[in-house]
Order: sequence, then C-alpha cells, then structure tokens
Amino acid sequence: MDQTLKTSLIKKAKALAIFTIVYNLIEGIISVYFGIEENSVSLAGFGVDSFIEVFSAMIVFWKISGHETSANKEKIALRGIGLLFMVLAVTTFGSAIYQLISGKHPDTTIPGILVSTISLSFMFWLWRAKKKVGEALNDAVILGDAACSLACIQLSVVLFAGSIAYWIFPNLWWADGVAAVTLTYFIAKEGIGYLKADPGEDHCCC
Repeated sequence: MDQTLKTSLIKKAKALAIFTIVYNLIEGIISVYFGIEENSVSLAGFGVDSFIEVFSAMIVFWKISGHETSANKEKIALRGIGLLFMVLAVTTFGSAIYQLISGKHPDTTIPGILVSTISLSFMFWLWRAKKKVGEALNDAVILGDAACSLACIQLSVVLFAGSIAYWIFPNLWWADGVAAVTLTYFIAKEGIGYLKADPGEDHCCC
C-alpha cells in the first residue's frame, strides 16, 4: 500500500476513535443518569455499553499510534477487544435478566426513545466508516472496534423498539429484556472470536 494513503487512513482511524470516545462518554453519562432517574434498566445498560465503546476506541488509538505495530501489540489489542465484548455480553445479559425477574420498568420511555434515536441517526455511518478503514488497512483491531459499533447499533434498535413498545403497550415492558437476552449470544460469540484470533489472520466482524 502507498505510504501516503496508509498515513491518511491511519489519521482517519484516529479521528474516528477520538470521535467515538467523546461521543460515547457523553452518551454513556446521559444514559446512565436517566436510566437511574427513570428506573430504566435497559437505558442504564445501554449507557454501560457506551463506556465499553470508549475503551474499545482507546484500544484502537493505542494500537495504531507509533510508527511500527508489533505482533505482540496487535495480540494484546485483539484480546482487549474480545474481553470488552465479553463484558458487554455479561452486562447486557445481567441487566436484561434483572429486569425480567424484578418486573422493573421505566417511569417514562421518552429518554430511551430520544437516546436511541440520536444514536441510530449516525451510528450506522460510524460503523461503516470504521469497517471501511479497517478493511483498507487489513487491521483486525479496527474491524473489532467496528464490530463494537455494530453491537451498539443492535442495542440501540432493541432500546428503541422496547421503549416504543412500552410507550404504546405498557403490558409489553418485558419485550426489550427478551430481545437483549437474545443479543447476548451473538455478542459473546463475537467476543470469543476475537479472544481466539491470532495477529495477522483474517478475522471477520459481525
């Protein structure tokens, strides 16, 4: 690959990582606050996912910083991405089960609808941008971060659908919890894939 093009792609990857860190810090704080304030387990859990995305982007920034990337550095980064997926799977599953068993539901779903709508309005673009850069650089770690963004999109859909369902039909308060439990399997599967991945091998994100 042309060095100028590679440098340009790395700069873009860093810019995407910084944007991810800043946005998800704000989103995470807002989501956790309103999740606790409005008694919404799904919204609070979504906030935790935002913080996990922050760490994922930080791993990418650390990995691509510097002139050379050793195999050991890439291995650590891949394991870090995989571990974050597993943490996400556990927190998603735990919050969903807690919601289903306790029967807790939010006082209002307006914050959940607003947060998920804002997230969905541009997260697809962010995921595609990361995926495109990761494929161009053949970088499994950037692709792993893209997969984290895709997981965020999926959870945003669950949060939005669950919030709308409860808003219209209060008896369906359990819908987003059931959907979140289902998503846990795919999130954990992705995490295991990155934990087992070796530096330099082709690894496809979900």
